[in-house]
Amino acid sequence: MEKNSGGCFSNLSSNLPITCFIAFITIILFRVLYVIYRTGKPLSRRATQQQPLSTLIVLGSGGHTAEMINLLLVLQKDRLTPRFYIAAATDNMSLQKARVLENSWADSSGVKGISAEFMQIYRSREVGQSYVTSFWTTLVATAHALWLMIKIRPQVVLCNGPGTCIPLCVIAFCFKMIGIRWSSIFYVESIARVKRLSLSGLLLYKLCIADQFFVQWPQLQKKYPRAHYVCCLM
Repeated sequence: MEKNSGGCFSNLSSNLPITCFIAFITIILFRVLYVIYRTGKPLSRRATQQQPLSTLIVLGSGGHTAEMINLLLVLQKDRLTPRFYIAAATDNMSLQKARVLENSWADSSGVKGISAEFMQIYRSREVGQSYVTSFWTTLVATAHALWLMIKIRPQVVLCNGPGTCIPLCVIAFCFKMIGIRWSSIFYVESIARVKRLSLSGLLLYKLCIADQFFVQWPQLQKKYPRAHYVCCLM
């Protein structure tokens, strides 16, 4: 009898780590499915009240910043405050344009100072950089993005295609899963994308990371049915 009880106890002890591991994986899976289910759903009534929302705005070269500024001009800027502008470390022009926009808003409203911060983030890979060296720069860029997201913890993320938005959006999605901050990610595909999505847009669309995904051409909306067609913003 004692041998049987001892054998049962040893079997339970040996199976305990496996059981705990399966339970942990199950909890993580259910959490991921819940976040994906909630992604894209309307915010709660409490969150939709007229209260300011800290907003992360991702800028980028090649026309992305011009499109983003045009988008900001039609949004309720009083709701999106404080604003945090982020651009690549080698992209000084985008932040200059953002400063001009913020200064013009401050002058028109007669408010001294601006409720915005301007930051730079390391690129994962520069144009022409080898894939061997880009492994290290990707790790550095990811760590820097994580530090910025922990510092900002935005409620809203606005982006429209630059590659620097990918680590920021992925980290924001991870924050949802572990309960640090529920950030609503809004992605507006560039007007230059007429027939197919950019790589950034395709990743965010396929991985269901963006809460709301917008395109500026009707044929894109037909090809990607979860996207919303918003006409041309330029």
